[in-house]
Amino acid sequence: MSYLPSQPYPPMPGGVSPLVAYPHPITPPPGCGVLVVSVNRGPYLIPVPATSRFKIDRQVVAIPGEGTWHVAVPAGAHDIRYTDFMGVPIVTTTLAVQPGAAHHLAFRFGGWRNRVYDGYGTDVTRFGMWSNYSVMLVLLAVVGVACCGVLGLAVGSNP
Repeated sequence: MSYLPSQPYPPMPGGVSPLVAYPHPITPPPGCGVLVVSVNRGPYLIPVPATSRFKIDRQVVAIPGEGTWHVAVPAGAHDIRYTDFMGVPIVTTTLAVQPGAAHHLAFRFGGWRNRVYDGYGTDVTRFGMWSNYSVMLVLLAVVGVACCGVLGLAVGSNP
């Protein structure tokens, strides 16, 4: 089974390189499958793809922005993740790639949780960190309680 583009595209000069993101459908090299990755910007002021790194087996694959990207991946099991700029995982999943097949993954960065879905809409997230907004709300609540407690102690200790 091979992956054929759904729309006609001119042939690319050279060949398709594994672990390089292409903005259009590709035909994988022998022994590789195609990972079709769609990424949303998230609800953030700065889009997630601009501040995070997409990694396959700890190797960075440059995905320049939101949208759908096609990556040739060697057949076999792979660890796939988005990490923040410091390398902390935001969302991770695993995938067994079949040669010549297309595997769809949709990375969705939301207001509460970050998730990964396969081509059938099934949640395949192995680890999904809370979004930045969720972390901020929890942090503000903890800081608020701590500040109110310290203020209460300061006021209560004055005679």
